[in-house]
Amino acid sequence: MGSGPSNAPHRHGGREMTTTPADAGAAPAGPHLHALDWSRLAAALNADGAAMTPPLLEPVQCDEITAMFDEDDRFRSTVRMARHSFGEGSYRYFADPLPELVQTLRTELYPPLARIANDWARRLGEDGWPETLESLLDACAARGQTKPTPLVLRYGPSGYNCLHQDVYGDLTFPLQFLVMLSRPDVDFTGGESVFVEQRPRRQSRPMVLRPGQGQAVIFPVRNRPCRGTRGEHRVQMRHGVSAVHSGNRTVLGIIFHNAR
Repeated sequence: MGSGPSNAPHRHGGREMTTTPADAGAAPAGPHLHALDWSRLAAALNADGAAMTPPLLEPVQCDEITAMFDEDDRFRSTVRMARHSFGEGSYRYFADPLPELVQTLRTELYPPLARIANDWARRLGEDGWPETLESLLDACAARGQTKPTPLVLRYGPSGYNCLHQDVYGDLTFPLQFLVMLSRPDVDFTGGESVFVEQRPRRQSRPMVLRPGQGQAVIFPVRNRPCRGTRGEHRVQMRHGVSAVHSGNRTVLGIIFHNAR
């Protein structure tokens, strides 16, 4: 190997890039997971059922994942939502191996989310969760759940997603992660993230969030614990997307358990 810096081009994400001495001193491109205050996020999840992060991805990374949507060989499955009465739009599940950035997010986000999930399991008297994503996926495989679940979703004008839960098998990790790839009010209008909490013996509670580009929302897949006058109980949560008025809305979904 040479002793000096190289400015030779190399490939990254399907594009040619050049490394220069200036690049060596540049700030890391992300994901900016160091920016996450897990105590604050856990408090928001416990109080509200959803939590929004600061920006984690740079615009160029958002654009890179958005461009992948049109690369057929990256995906194992495509769902046209109208065909199944899920809404209007489409989503595509990545095939293994996952893109490096998606794999990094899934692997590094899992341990702090598992700590929150284990606190929830303790409060509800349920079995706990393994500390690493690898161990979770081993447990999924033992139950016949071997298909990767990270996905990219795209909604055009009038696109929407009905309220739903992302349950893909007997083993369902209780938290998931959604990263906004588009620029609200620039690339699209409308298209808010909608959450509805179904509380026992009380009316359902809606919540609407509008993450900016690169920001993420953390929320329950199916339910979360809530402390009441008689102790801890489960509240069911569903999520969806309100109608997009104009443009295209593209998001990255990180689901941690695999599908059957």
